[in-house]
Amino acid sequence: MARQLIECVPNFSEGRDLGIIQQITNQIESVENVKLLDVDPGKATNRTVVTFVGEPAAVIQAAFLAIKKASELIDMSKHSGEHPRMGATDVCPLIPIANISMEEVADYAHQLGKKVGEELGLPIYMYEAAATKPEWSNLAVIRAGEYEALPDKLTKPEWKPDYGKAVFNARAGATVIGARDFLIAYNVNLNTTSVRRANSVAFDVREKGRLKREGDSITGKVMLDENGNELRNLGMCKSVKGIAWFIEEYGIAQISMNLTNINTTPLHMAFEACCTSSQNRGLRVTGSELVGMVPLKVLTEAGKYFLKKQKRSTGVDEKELIKIAVRSLGLDELAPFDPQQKVIEYQLNSLDGGNLIGMTLTDFADETASESPAPGGGSISAYVAALGASLATMVANLSAHKRGWDERWEEFSDWAAKGQELKDSLMLLVDEDTNAFNKIMDAFRLPKSSEQEKEIRKEAIQDATRYAIDVPLKVMEISLSSFELIKAMAEVGNPNSVTDAGVGALCARAGVIGAYLNVKINAQDLKDEQYVEEVLAKGASMVEEANMLEKEVLDIVESKIKS
Repeated sequence: MARQLIECVPNFSEGRDLGIIQQITNQIESVENVKLLDVDPGKATNRTVVTFVGEPAAVIQAAFLAIKKASELIDMSKHSGEHPRMGATDVCPLIPIANISMEEVADYAHQLGKKVGEELGLPIYMYEAAATKPEWSNLAVIRAGEYEALPDKLTKPEWKPDYGKAVFNARAGATVIGARDFLIAYNVNLNTTSVRRANSVAFDVREKGRLKREGDSITGKVMLDENGNELRNLGMCKSVKGIAWFIEEYGIAQISMNLTNINTTPLHMAFEACCTSSQNRGLRVTGSELVGMVPLKVLTEAGKYFLKKQKRSTGVDEKELIKIAVRSLGLDELAPFDPQQKVIEYQLNSLDGGNLIGMTLTDFADETASESPAPGGGSISAYVAALGASLATMVANLSAHKRGWDERWEEFSDWAAKGQELKDSLMLLVDEDTNAFNKIMDAFRLPKSSEQEKEIRKEAIQDATRYAIDVPLKVMEISLSSFELIKAMAEVGNPNSVTDAGVGALCARAGVIGAYLNVKINAQDLKDEQYVEEVLAKGASMVEEANMLEKEVLDIVESKIKS
Protein backbone atom coordinates (compact mmCIF):
# COMPACT_ATOMS: atom_id res chain seq x y z
CA MET A 1 0.00 0.00 0.00
CA ALA A 2 3.04 2.24 -0.28
CA ARG A 3 2.31 5.36 -2.29
CA GLN A 4 3.41 5.38 -5.90
CA LEU A 5 5.27 8.51 -7.00
CA ILE A 6 6.33 9.73 -10.41
CA GLU A 7 8.17 12.85 -11.47
CA CYS A 8 7.31 14.93 -14.53
CA VAL A 9 9.82 17.27 -16.21
CA PRO A 10 8.08 19.12 -19.07
CA ASN A 11 10.16 21.52 -21.18
CA PHE A 12 8.21 24.53 -22.44
CA SER A 13 9.37 26.69 -25.36
CA GLU A 14 9.27 29.94 -23.41
CA GLY A 15 12.07 31.17 -21.17
CA ARG A 16 11.75 34.95 -21.32
CA ASP A 17 8.16 35.90 -20.50
CA LEU A 18 7.80 35.07 -16.80
CA GLY A 19 4.09 35.86 -16.95
CA ILE A 20 3.48 33.04 -19.41
CA ILE A 21 5.61 30.66 -17.37
CA GLN A 22 3.67 31.58 -14.23
CA GLN A 23 0.34 30.86 -15.91
CA ILE A 24 1.58 27.40 -16.94
CA THR A 25 2.93 26.52 -13.50
CA ASN A 26 -0.30 27.80 -11.90
CA GLN A 27 -2.09 25.01 -13.76
CA ILE A 28 0.26 22.45 -12.24
CA GLU A 29 -0.17 23.81 -8.73
CA SER A 30 -3.96 23.76 -9.09
CA VAL A 31 -3.96 19.94 -8.91
CA GLU A 32 -4.12 18.29 -5.50
CA ASN A 33 -1.44 15.76 -4.52
CA VAL A 34 1.13 17.36 -6.83
CA LYS A 35 4.10 19.39 -5.66
CA LEU A 36 5.97 21.81 -7.89
CA LEU A 37 9.66 21.33 -7.13
CA ASP A 38 11.52 23.56 -9.57
CA VAL A 39 11.06 26.11 -12.37
CA ASP A 40 14.21 26.83 -14.40
CA PRO A 41 13.79 29.40 -17.21
CA GLY A 42 16.60 30.08 -19.70
CA LYS A 43 16.70 33.28 -21.73
CA ALA A 44 19.27 32.14 -24.30
CA THR A 45 17.49 28.84 -24.94
CA ASN A 46 14.07 30.51 -24.62
CA ARG A 47 13.01 27.40 -22.76
CA THR A 48 11.79 26.57 -19.26
CA VAL A 49 12.29 23.23 -17.53
CA VAL A 50 9.66 22.54 -14.88
CA THR A 51 9.84 19.73 -12.33
CA PHE A 52 6.89 18.43 -10.33
CA VAL A 53 6.08 15.18 -8.59
CA GLY A 54 3.12 13.33 -7.14
CA GLU A 55 0.86 10.32 -7.46
CA PRO A 56 0.35 9.08 -11.04
CA ALA A 57 -3.24 10.18 -11.69
CA ALA A 58 -2.57 13.65 -10.27
CA VAL A 59 0.64 14.04 -12.27
CA ILE A 60 -1.14 13.08 -15.51
CA GLN A 61 -3.85 15.67 -14.86
CA ALA A 62 -1.31 18.39 -14.00
CA ALA A 63 0.78 17.61 -17.09
CA PHE A 64 -2.29 17.73 -19.32
CA LEU A 65 -3.38 21.12 -17.94
CA ALA A 66 0.13 22.52 -18.36
CA ILE A 67 0.40 21.27 -21.97
CA LYS A 68 -3.04 22.72 -22.72
CA LYS A 69 -2.14 26.12 -21.26
CA ALA A 70 1.20 26.17 -23.12
CA SER A 71 -0.59 25.45 -26.41
CA GLU A 72 -2.81 28.47 -25.76
CA LEU A 73 -0.10 30.92 -24.71
CA ILE A 74 3.01 30.01 -26.75
CA ASP A 75 3.18 30.75 -30.47
CA MET A 76 5.84 28.52 -32.03
CA SER A 77 5.71 30.40 -35.34
CA LYS A 78 7.46 33.27 -33.54
CA HIS A 79 9.80 31.19 -31.37
CA SER A 80 13.58 31.24 -31.54
CA GLY A 81 16.19 29.89 -29.15
CA GLU A 82 19.44 27.97 -28.96
CA HIS A 83 17.92 24.68 -27.80
CA PRO A 84 16.35 22.20 -30.27
CA ARG A 85 12.54 22.32 -30.09
CA MET A 86 9.44 21.24 -31.96
CA GLY A 87 6.50 22.32 -29.84
CA ALA A 88 5.10 24.70 -27.24
CA THR A 89 5.52 21.81 -24.85
CA ASP A 90 8.59 20.33 -26.49
CA VAL A 91 9.13 17.22 -24.40
CA CYS A 92 7.35 15.78 -21.36
CA PRO A 93 9.06 12.81 -19.70
CA LEU A 94 7.59 10.85 -16.78
CA ILE A 95 10.05 9.30 -14.34
CA PRO A 96 9.55 6.56 -11.72
CA ILE A 97 10.41 7.76 -8.22
CA ALA A 98 8.93 5.36 -5.66
CA ASN A 99 7.06 2.04 -5.64
CA ILE A 100 6.38 2.01 -9.38
CA SER A 101 8.01 0.23 -12.31
CA MET A 102 9.20 1.73 -15.57
CA GLU A 103 6.58 -0.34 -17.40
CA GLU A 104 3.81 1.22 -15.29
CA VAL A 105 5.20 4.70 -15.91
CA ALA A 106 5.31 4.02 -19.66
CA ASP A 107 1.61 3.07 -19.48
CA TYR A 108 0.86 6.38 -17.75
CA ALA A 109 2.85 8.19 -20.44
CA HIS A 110 0.59 6.63 -23.07
CA GLN A 111 -2.48 7.65 -21.07
CA LEU A 112 -1.20 11.23 -21.12
CA GLY A 113 -0.32 11.07 -24.82
CA LYS A 114 -3.77 9.72 -25.69
CA LYS A 115 -5.52 12.38 -23.60
CA VAL A 116 -3.52 15.24 -25.14
CA GLY A 117 -3.94 13.85 -28.66
CA GLU A 118 -7.68 13.31 -28.37
CA GLU A 119 -8.66 16.43 -26.43
CA LEU A 120 -6.20 18.96 -27.86
CA GLY A 121 -5.62 17.42 -31.29
CA LEU A 122 -1.85 17.93 -31.06
CA PRO A 123 0.55 15.50 -32.79
CA ILE A 124 2.09 13.37 -30.02
CA TYR A 125 5.15 11.15 -30.35
CA MET A 126 6.17 8.66 -27.66
CA TYR A 127 9.86 8.20 -26.78
CA GLU A 128 12.35 6.28 -24.59
CA ALA A 129 10.61 3.53 -22.55
CA ALA A 130 7.23 4.50 -24.05
CA ALA A 131 8.43 4.47 -27.69
CA THR A 132 6.32 2.58 -30.23
CA LYS A 133 9.23 2.23 -32.67
CA PRO A 134 12.83 1.31 -31.74
CA GLU A 135 14.22 4.36 -33.50
CA TRP A 136 11.83 6.65 -31.61
CA SER A 137 13.37 5.73 -28.28
CA ASN A 138 15.93 8.43 -29.15
CA LEU A 139 14.51 11.92 -28.68
CA ALA A 140 16.98 13.40 -31.17
CA VAL A 141 15.59 11.18 -33.95
CA ILE A 142 12.03 12.37 -33.36
CA ARG A 143 13.07 16.00 -33.08
CA ALA A 144 15.26 15.99 -36.21
CA GLY A 145 14.57 19.12 -38.27
CA GLU A 146 12.79 20.65 -35.27
CA TYR A 147 9.62 22.73 -35.55
CA GLU A 148 10.46 23.94 -39.05
CA ALA A 149 10.42 20.37 -40.43
CA LEU A 150 6.98 19.48 -39.06
CA PRO A 151 4.84 20.62 -42.05
CA ASP A 152 6.68 18.20 -44.33
CA LYS A 153 7.18 15.37 -41.83
CA LEU A 154 3.50 15.20 -40.91
CA THR A 155 2.55 14.45 -44.54
CA LYS A 156 4.67 11.27 -44.54
CA PRO A 157 3.23 7.92 -43.36
CA GLU A 158 6.39 7.05 -41.43
CA TRP A 159 5.93 10.21 -39.34
CA LYS A 160 2.31 9.59 -38.40
CA PRO A 161 2.12 10.57 -34.71
CA ASP A 162 1.28 8.01 -32.02
CA TYR A 163 -1.65 10.12 -30.87
CA GLY A 164 -3.48 13.19 -32.16
CA LYS A 165 -3.82 14.43 -35.71
CA ALA A 166 -1.15 14.27 -38.43
CA VAL A 167 -1.88 17.91 -39.12
CA PHE A 168 0.59 20.76 -38.69
CA ASN A 169 -0.39 23.03 -35.80
CA ALA A 170 1.48 26.25 -36.55
CA ARG A 171 0.94 27.66 -33.08
CA ALA A 172 1.62 24.68 -30.78
CA GLY A 173 3.78 22.41 -32.98
CA ALA A 174 4.16 18.83 -31.74
CA THR A 175 4.99 17.29 -28.37
CA VAL A 176 7.13 14.30 -27.40
CA ILE A 177 5.95 12.37 -24.33
CA GLY A 178 7.73 9.43 -22.75
CA ALA A 179 9.05 7.54 -19.76
CA ARG A 180 12.69 7.52 -18.73
CA ASP A 181 14.86 6.84 -15.74
CA PHE A 182 15.79 9.47 -13.21
CA LEU A 183 18.82 11.56 -14.19
CA ILE A 184 21.20 12.61 -11.44
CA ALA A 185 23.60 15.54 -11.77
CA TYR A 186 26.52 14.63 -9.51
CA ASN A 187 29.95 16.19 -8.92
CA VAL A 188 32.92 14.48 -7.28
CA ASN A 189 35.59 16.64 -5.62
CA LEU A 190 39.31 15.98 -6.09
CA ASN A 191 42.38 17.17 -4.20
CA THR A 192 43.75 18.92 -7.27
CA THR A 193 43.35 22.14 -9.21
CA SER A 194 44.38 20.48 -12.49
CA VAL A 195 41.48 20.09 -14.91
CA ARG A 196 43.67 17.98 -17.18
CA ARG A 197 44.34 15.45 -14.42
CA ALA A 198 40.71 15.51 -13.33
CA ASN A 199 39.63 14.90 -16.91
CA SER A 200 41.78 11.77 -16.94
CA VAL A 201 39.62 10.48 -14.10
CA ALA A 202 36.42 11.55 -15.87
CA PHE A 203 37.48 9.70 -19.04
CA ASP A 204 38.26 6.58 -16.99
CA VAL A 205 34.80 6.65 -15.43
CA ARG A 206 32.35 7.84 -18.11
CA GLU A 207 30.80 5.26 -20.44
CA LYS A 208 32.26 6.58 -23.69
CA GLY A 209 35.73 6.65 -22.14
CA ARG A 210 38.44 8.17 -24.34
CA LEU A 211 39.63 7.98 -27.94
CA LYS A 212 42.17 5.31 -28.82
CA ARG A 213 45.40 6.87 -30.09
CA GLU A 214 48.58 5.58 -31.61
CA GLY A 215 51.62 6.05 -29.39
CA ASP A 216 51.10 8.99 -27.03
CA SER A 217 47.66 8.80 -25.36
CA ILE A 218 47.21 12.58 -25.62
CA THR A 219 48.84 13.70 -28.87
CA GLY A 220 48.88 10.44 -30.82
CA LYS A 221 46.85 9.96 -33.98
CA VAL A 222 43.28 8.82 -33.37
CA MET A 223 42.76 5.18 -34.36
CA LEU A 224 39.94 4.28 -36.76
CA ASP A 225 38.12 1.05 -37.59
CA GLU A 226 37.72 -0.35 -41.13
CA ASN A 227 34.73 1.95 -41.72
CA GLY A 228 36.59 5.07 -40.67
CA ASN A 229 34.85 5.38 -37.28
CA GLU A 230 36.88 6.54 -34.29
CA LEU A 231 37.82 3.79 -31.84
CA ARG A 232 37.39 4.31 -28.11
CA ASN A 233 38.53 2.76 -24.85
CA LEU A 234 35.25 2.53 -22.95
CA GLY A 235 35.02 3.76 -19.38
CA MET A 236 34.17 1.98 -16.14
CA CYS A 237 30.53 3.04 -15.75
CA LYS A 238 27.67 2.53 -18.18
CA SER A 239 25.01 5.24 -18.46
CA VAL A 240 27.39 7.86 -17.08
CA LYS A 241 28.44 11.04 -18.86
CA GLY A 242 31.33 13.00 -17.42
CA ILE A 243 33.77 15.84 -17.80
CA ALA A 244 36.03 17.82 -15.46
CA TRP A 245 36.07 21.50 -14.57
CA PHE A 246 37.66 23.88 -12.08
CA ILE A 247 35.41 25.49 -9.44
CA GLU A 248 36.98 28.81 -8.56
CA GLU A 249 34.65 29.31 -5.57
CA TYR A 250 36.09 26.24 -3.85
CA GLY A 251 39.52 26.18 -5.47
CA ILE A 252 39.21 22.55 -6.59
CA ALA A 253 38.69 20.48 -9.72
CA GLN A 254 35.54 18.40 -9.95
CA ILE A 255 34.37 15.51 -12.06
CA SER A 256 30.92 16.58 -13.25
CA MET A 257 28.68 13.63 -14.12
CA ASN A 258 25.19 12.89 -15.35
CA LEU A 259 23.95 9.47 -14.24
CA THR A 260 21.30 8.62 -16.81
CA ASN A 261 20.30 5.20 -15.47
CA ILE A 262 20.71 4.74 -11.73
CA ASN A 263 19.69 1.09 -11.98
CA THR A 264 22.67 0.41 -14.27
CA THR A 265 25.14 2.58 -12.35
CA PRO A 266 23.94 3.69 -8.91
CA LEU A 267 25.37 6.85 -7.37
CA HIS A 268 27.66 5.00 -4.97
CA MET A 269 29.22 2.94 -7.77
CA ALA A 270 30.03 6.08 -9.79
CA PHE A 271 31.64 7.49 -6.65
CA GLU A 272 33.65 4.31 -6.09
CA ALA A 273 34.83 4.34 -9.72
CA CYS A 274 36.09 7.91 -9.25
CA CYS A 275 37.91 6.82 -6.07
CA THR A 276 39.59 3.90 -7.86
CA SER A 277 40.69 5.98 -10.85
CA SER A 278 41.89 8.86 -8.68
CA GLN A 279 43.98 6.60 -6.48
CA ASN A 280 45.54 4.97 -9.54
CA ARG A 281 46.53 8.44 -10.77
CA GLY A 282 47.95 9.69 -7.47
CA LEU A 283 44.88 11.78 -6.66
CA ARG A 284 42.26 11.50 -3.93
CA VAL A 285 38.50 12.01 -3.82
CA THR A 286 37.68 14.35 -0.94
CA GLY A 287 33.92 14.47 -1.19
CA SER A 288 31.03 14.96 -3.60
CA GLU A 289 28.05 17.15 -4.37
CA LEU A 290 24.48 16.44 -5.48
CA VAL A 291 22.94 18.97 -7.84
CA GLY A 292 19.18 19.02 -7.38
CA MET A 293 17.11 16.32 -5.68
CA VAL A 294 17.21 12.53 -5.68
CA PRO A 295 14.81 9.69 -4.90
CA LEU A 296 15.16 8.31 -1.39
CA LYS A 297 16.42 4.93 -2.62
CA VAL A 298 19.57 6.55 -4.06
CA LEU A 299 20.79 7.37 -0.55
CA THR A 300 19.43 4.31 1.27
CA GLU A 301 21.06 1.97 -1.27
CA ALA A 302 24.33 3.86 -0.85
CA GLY A 303 24.06 3.52 2.91
CA LYS A 304 23.51 -0.24 2.64
CA TYR A 305 26.46 -0.57 0.24
CA PHE A 306 28.90 1.12 2.61
CA LEU A 307 27.60 -0.81 5.62
CA LYS A 308 28.16 -4.08 3.75
CA LYS A 309 31.73 -3.01 3.00
CA GLN A 310 32.22 -2.63 6.74
CA LYS A 311 30.53 -6.00 7.37
CA ARG A 312 27.89 -4.22 9.40
CA SER A 313 24.16 -4.89 9.53
CA THR A 314 22.12 -3.12 6.84
CA GLY A 315 18.94 -3.58 8.86
CA VAL A 316 19.05 -0.10 10.35
CA ASP A 317 16.48 2.63 9.99
CA GLU A 318 16.18 5.02 7.08
CA LYS A 319 17.76 7.99 8.87
CA GLU A 320 20.83 5.97 9.79
CA LEU A 321 21.23 4.70 6.21
CA ILE A 322 21.13 8.27 4.93
CA LYS A 323 23.63 9.40 7.56
CA ILE A 324 26.04 6.64 6.51
CA ALA A 325 25.59 7.58 2.83
CA VAL A 326 26.24 11.29 3.44
CA ARG A 327 29.39 10.58 5.46
CA SER A 328 30.74 7.95 3.09
CA LEU A 329 30.14 10.02 -0.05
CA GLY A 330 31.29 13.27 1.57
CA LEU A 331 28.11 15.00 0.46
CA ASP A 332 28.54 17.66 3.13
CA GLU A 333 32.12 18.66 2.24
CA LEU A 334 31.28 21.88 0.37
CA ALA A 335 28.01 22.77 2.10
CA PRO A 336 25.66 21.30 4.74
CA PHE A 337 23.57 18.46 3.33
CA ASP A 338 19.92 18.53 4.37
CA PRO A 339 18.00 15.35 3.39
CA GLN A 340 14.72 17.20 3.90
CA GLN A 341 15.65 19.49 1.01
CA LYS A 342 17.45 16.96 -1.18
CA VAL A 343 15.19 13.88 -1.02
CA ILE A 344 12.12 14.04 -3.24
CA GLU A 345 9.90 11.95 -0.96
CA TYR A 346 10.68 14.24 1.99
CA GLN A 347 9.73 17.28 -0.07
CA LEU A 348 6.32 15.66 -0.53
CA ASN A 349 5.60 15.36 3.18
CA SER A 350 3.50 18.51 2.99
CA LEU A 351 1.05 16.67 0.74
CA ASP A 352 0.26 14.19 3.49
CA GLY A 353 -1.12 16.73 5.91
CA GLY A 354 -1.20 15.65 9.55
CA ASN A 355 -0.07 12.04 9.37
CA LEU A 356 0.10 9.95 12.52
CA ILE A 357 3.52 8.40 12.02
CA GLY A 358 5.09 11.85 11.89
CA MET A 359 3.86 12.66 15.39
CA THR A 360 5.78 12.40 18.63
CA LEU A 361 4.77 9.56 20.93
CA THR A 362 3.03 12.02 23.23
CA ASP A 363 1.11 13.69 20.39
CA PHE A 364 0.07 10.29 19.02
CA ALA A 365 -1.20 9.22 22.44
CA ASP A 366 -3.03 12.53 22.88
CA GLU A 367 -4.62 12.25 19.43
CA THR A 368 -5.74 8.70 20.21
CA ALA A 369 -7.20 9.79 23.56
CA SER A 370 -9.12 12.72 22.03
CA GLU A 371 -12.83 12.75 21.24
CA SER A 372 -12.10 12.02 17.55
CA PRO A 373 -13.01 8.42 16.53
CA ALA A 374 -9.75 8.11 14.59
CA PRO A 375 -7.11 6.91 15.14
CA GLY A 376 -8.75 3.90 16.68
CA GLY A 377 -8.09 0.27 17.37
CA GLY A 378 -7.01 -0.49 13.81
CA SER A 379 -4.22 2.09 13.77
CA ILE A 380 -3.13 1.07 17.27
CA SER A 381 -3.03 -2.60 16.24
CA ALA A 382 -0.74 -1.75 13.33
CA TYR A 383 1.47 0.37 15.60
CA VAL A 384 1.74 -2.29 18.31
CA ALA A 385 2.68 -4.88 15.68
CA ALA A 386 5.28 -2.46 14.28
CA LEU A 387 6.82 -2.24 17.76
CA GLY A 388 6.95 -6.03 17.88
CA ALA A 389 8.81 -6.18 14.56
CA SER A 390 11.09 -3.39 15.78
CA LEU A 391 12.05 -5.33 18.91
CA ALA A 392 12.95 -8.40 16.88
CA THR A 393 14.94 -6.21 14.49
CA MET A 394 16.84 -4.78 17.45
CA VAL A 395 17.75 -8.31 18.55
CA ALA A 396 18.98 -9.07 15.02
CA ASN A 397 21.16 -5.94 14.95
CA LEU A 398 22.60 -6.64 18.39
CA SER A 399 23.36 -10.20 17.27
CA ALA A 400 25.08 -8.96 14.09
CA HIS A 401 27.45 -6.89 16.24
CA LYS A 402 27.93 -9.37 19.10
CA ARG A 403 31.53 -10.00 20.01
CA GLY A 404 32.62 -13.46 18.89
CA TRP A 405 29.84 -13.74 16.28
CA ASP A 406 31.65 -11.77 13.56
CA GLU A 407 31.28 -14.55 10.99
CA ARG A 408 27.50 -14.43 11.42
CA TRP A 409 27.05 -10.68 10.73
CA GLU A 410 25.47 -11.26 7.31
CA GLU A 411 22.97 -13.82 8.65
CA PHE A 412 21.67 -11.36 11.23
CA SER A 413 21.92 -8.42 8.85
CA ASP A 414 19.49 -10.21 6.53
CA TRP A 415 17.08 -10.78 9.43
CA ALA A 416 17.37 -7.13 10.48
CA ALA A 417 16.71 -5.91 6.93
CA LYS A 418 13.60 -8.09 6.81
CA GLY A 419 12.51 -6.63 10.14
CA GLN A 420 12.88 -3.10 8.84
CA GLU A 421 10.62 -3.96 5.90
CA LEU A 422 7.99 -5.41 8.22
CA LYS A 423 8.17 -2.40 10.53
CA ASP A 424 7.94 0.10 7.67
CA SER A 425 4.96 -1.71 6.10
CA LEU A 426 3.08 -1.74 9.40
CA MET A 427 3.85 1.93 10.06
CA LEU A 428 2.31 2.86 6.71
CA LEU A 429 -0.81 0.95 7.74
CA VAL A 430 -1.09 3.03 10.93
CA ASP A 431 -2.13 5.97 8.76
CA GLU A 432 -3.89 3.85 6.16
CA ASP A 433 -6.36 2.49 8.71
CA THR A 434 -7.37 6.05 9.60
CA ASN A 435 -7.58 6.89 5.89
CA ALA A 436 -9.91 3.91 5.43
CA PHE A 437 -12.21 5.23 8.16
CA ASN A 438 -12.21 8.67 6.51
CA LYS A 439 -13.16 7.10 3.17
CA ILE A 440 -16.29 5.66 4.77
CA MET A 441 -17.18 9.04 6.28
CA ASP A 442 -16.66 10.76 2.91
CA ALA A 443 -18.91 8.21 1.21
CA PHE A 444 -21.72 8.82 3.74
CA ARG A 445 -21.47 12.57 3.03
CA LEU A 446 -22.20 12.15 -0.69
CA PRO A 447 -25.47 13.69 -1.93
CA LYS A 448 -28.58 11.49 -2.07
CA SER A 449 -31.27 13.68 -3.59
CA SER A 450 -31.93 11.68 -6.75
CA GLU A 451 -32.11 7.95 -7.34
CA GLN A 452 -28.89 8.11 -9.34
CA GLU A 453 -27.10 9.92 -6.48
CA LYS A 454 -28.41 7.34 -4.02
CA GLU A 455 -26.98 4.51 -6.12
CA ILE A 456 -23.61 6.25 -6.47
CA ARG A 457 -23.54 6.88 -2.70
CA LYS A 458 -24.54 3.31 -1.90
CA GLU A 459 -21.80 1.92 -4.14
CA ALA A 460 -19.21 4.32 -2.67
CA ILE A 461 -20.11 3.23 0.87
CA GLN A 462 -19.69 -0.43 -0.05
CA ASP A 463 -16.33 0.23 -1.76
CA ALA A 464 -15.10 2.17 1.27
CA THR A 465 -16.33 -0.52 3.65
CA ARG A 466 -14.52 -3.21 1.72
CA TYR A 467 -11.34 -1.13 1.88
CA ALA A 468 -11.84 -0.72 5.63
CA ILE A 469 -11.83 -4.52 5.85
CA ASP A 470 -8.83 -5.01 3.55
CA VAL A 471 -6.56 -2.66 5.51
CA PRO A 472 -6.79 -4.42 8.91
CA LEU A 473 -6.66 -7.76 7.08
CA LYS A 474 -3.30 -6.62 5.69
CA VAL A 475 -2.23 -5.67 9.23
CA MET A 476 -3.09 -9.20 10.31
CA GLU A 477 -1.08 -10.77 7.50
CA ILE A 478 2.06 -8.70 8.12
CA SER A 479 1.81 -9.05 11.90
CA LEU A 480 1.54 -12.82 11.53
CA SER A 481 4.48 -12.96 9.11
CA SER A 482 6.65 -11.12 11.66
CA PHE A 483 6.56 -14.21 13.90
CA GLU A 484 9.13 -15.87 11.64
CA LEU A 485 11.65 -13.17 12.54
CA ILE A 486 10.60 -13.00 16.19
CA LYS A 487 10.87 -16.75 16.71
CA ALA A 488 14.24 -16.93 14.95
CA MET A 489 15.62 -14.19 17.20
CA ALA A 490 14.32 -15.99 20.29
CA GLU A 491 16.00 -19.20 19.14
CA VAL A 492 19.33 -18.07 17.70
CA GLY A 493 19.66 -14.36 18.50
CA ASN A 494 21.69 -12.67 21.20
CA PRO A 495 20.66 -14.55 24.38
CA ASN A 496 20.91 -11.37 26.44
CA SER A 497 17.96 -9.98 24.45
CA VAL A 498 15.72 -13.04 24.40
CA THR A 499 13.04 -11.29 26.50
CA ASP A 500 12.86 -8.54 23.89
CA ALA A 501 11.91 -11.19 21.36
CA GLY A 502 9.26 -12.39 23.82
CA VAL A 503 7.74 -8.93 24.11
CA GLY A 504 7.85 -8.73 20.32
CA ALA A 505 5.71 -11.89 20.17
CA LEU A 506 3.17 -10.35 22.55
CA CYS A 507 2.95 -7.27 20.33
CA ALA A 508 2.61 -9.29 17.12
CA ARG A 509 -0.24 -11.33 18.58
CA ALA A 510 -1.96 -8.14 19.77
CA GLY A 511 -1.62 -6.76 16.25
CA VAL A 512 -3.27 -9.83 14.73
CA ILE A 513 -6.16 -10.03 17.20
CA GLY A 514 -6.72 -6.26 17.37
CA ALA A 515 -6.87 -5.95 13.60
CA TYR A 516 -9.25 -8.92 13.42
CA LEU A 517 -11.70 -7.08 15.66
CA ASN A 518 -11.73 -4.29 13.08
CA VAL A 519 -12.24 -6.76 10.25
CA LYS A 520 -15.25 -8.26 12.01
CA ILE A 521 -16.99 -5.00 12.88
CA ASN A 522 -16.54 -3.55 9.40
CA ALA A 523 -17.65 -6.81 7.78
CA GLN A 524 -21.10 -6.35 9.37
CA ASP A 525 -21.84 -3.55 6.90
CA LEU A 526 -20.65 -5.25 3.70
CA LYS A 527 -23.32 -6.76 1.47
CA ASP A 528 -20.98 -9.18 -0.29
CA GLU A 529 -21.76 -12.22 1.87
CA GLN A 530 -19.36 -14.60 0.13
CA TYR A 531 -16.45 -12.20 0.58
CA VAL A 532 -17.34 -11.63 4.23
CA GLU A 533 -17.48 -15.37 4.87
CA GLU A 534 -14.06 -15.88 3.27
CA VAL A 535 -12.48 -12.97 5.14
CA LEU A 536 -13.82 -14.00 8.54
CA ALA A 537 -12.65 -17.59 8.05
CA LYS A 538 -9.21 -16.41 6.97
CA GLY A 539 -9.02 -14.01 9.93
CA ALA A 540 -10.04 -16.65 12.46
CA SER A 541 -7.36 -18.98 11.09
CA MET A 542 -4.72 -16.27 11.47
CA VAL A 543 -5.78 -15.56 15.06
CA GLU A 544 -5.46 -19.26 15.89
CA GLU A 545 -2.00 -19.39 14.31
CA ALA A 546 -0.90 -16.21 16.14
CA ASN A 547 -1.94 -17.71 19.48
CA MET A 548 0.07 -20.83 18.74
CA LEU A 549 3.17 -18.93 17.58
CA GLU A 550 3.11 -16.60 20.57
CA LYS A 551 3.08 -19.62 22.90
CA GLU A 552 6.00 -21.21 21.02
CA VAL A 553 8.09 -18.05 21.33
CA LEU A 554 7.25 -17.55 25.02
CA ASP A 555 8.15 -21.18 25.74
CA ILE A 556 11.57 -20.58 24.12
CA VAL A 557 12.01 -17.39 26.16
CA GLU A 558 11.06 -19.08 29.43
CA SER A 559 13.39 -22.01 28.77
CA LYS A 560 16.34 -19.65 28.18
CA ILE A 561 15.57 -17.53 31.24
CA LYS A 562 15.41 -20.62 33.49
CA SER A 563 18.60 -22.06 32.04
